[in-house]
Amino acid sequence: MKQFKRAHISLGSNTGDRLENLKKAVSLIKQRAGKVLKVSPVYETPAWGFEGDDFLNACLTLDTELHPQELLEVLLSAETALGRIRTTEAGYQPRSIDLDILFYDGAIIDEPELKIPHPHIKDRKFILQPLADIAPELEHPVFKKDIISLLDECADTSTLTKTTKSLTCTLNDFSGFNYIAIEGNIGAGKTTLANMLSTDFNGKLLLEQFADNPFLPRFYEDKDRYAFPLEMSFLAERYQQFLNDSNQKDLFKTFMVSDYDIYKSLIFARVTLQDEEFKLYRRLFSLMYKDVTKPDIYIYLYQSTERLLENIKKRGRSYEQQIDPEYLRNINKAYLDFIKTQPQLNALIIDITDLDFVKNTQDYQYIIDEIHGFRDKR
Repeated sequence: MKQFKRAHISLGSNTGDRLENLKKAVSLIKQRAGKVLKVSPVYETPAWGFEGDDFLNACLTLDTELHPQELLEVLLSAETALGRIRTTEAGYQPRSIDLDILFYDGAIIDEPELKIPHPHIKDRKFILQPLADIAPELEHPVFKKDIISLLDECADTSTLTKTTKSLTCTLNDFSGFNYIAIEGNIGAGKTTLANMLSTDFNGKLLLEQFADNPFLPRFYEDKDRYAFPLEMSFLAERYQQFLNDSNQKDLFKTFMVSDYDIYKSLIFARVTLQDEEFKLYRRLFSLMYKDVTKPDIYIYLYQSTERLLENIKKRGRSYEQQIDPEYLRNINKAYLDFIKTQPQLNALIIDITDLDFVKNTQDYQYIIDEIHGFRDKR
């Protein structure tokens, strides 16, 4: 499992388009260093330590896999990309962008080119104030005081002006979507992701209702006997439920997101039914499918069979505990084969085998970015 460290970064600019410099810096950090969790308000502050134009300053919170030296190298490369030219002149100079590591997961580092915590934090109000906005209880590992206490004790009398400017740290607008369908194998996490997206981005949630299906426990005990009635009952339930839910418009919701697409009925039926049964089933399915709303993006959450079995065990449904691994592999194959033959489906496959989007916000943001990036490429 990935190991993330929590870092805090300061950003400053006093030449060129200062706000744009900060925005581009946040974007580069997000692309190259990890998940940007929080970004402070932007403050306008006087130049510190030299005569020059006022700065725009901010701080951000970052979850990163990078080691401190790697993170420093990323920040230095971002500064270069944004036009900063470091000189050998003594003292402070105007700069298009200034990026500093303030804290790194409680670490204390004292090296010639890297000192963490940043040695001047306690003396600089333009760092402490934006940092207090996003991490007031963060403790300085040397002074053993939180940021609010350090701000109260700071001798810097500079005047800071909180601006109305803001820096966007995440893609959080799903208003360009109408309907997103999230699919996956048994235990892939499709319901969890659909719930998270609907909650975080004001979506209307459509969840598959199957827990009370009387044929499901019997199917896992005797697949040959109960496969056809199970698949027929699922098809009827999905079709009726989806028509009811999708036709009830909610003016206060931005988009719709579901943890299933009705086409899954055909995919599972192909795996579970005998040939003659499947032919009959497909005829009935085709009549129904033409009436349902099609998703803008069809997301398939891929997980390895081993991870699926772990997830199934954790959620503890008694009738699922004896699922044959080969059955899960066949379902995965059926989904992938189906996607290959349906180019009009706008299918996005996301491999989440090594991700934990519930516990790790960076993994969650990765999925969000994948969805937005897929839409933008279309």
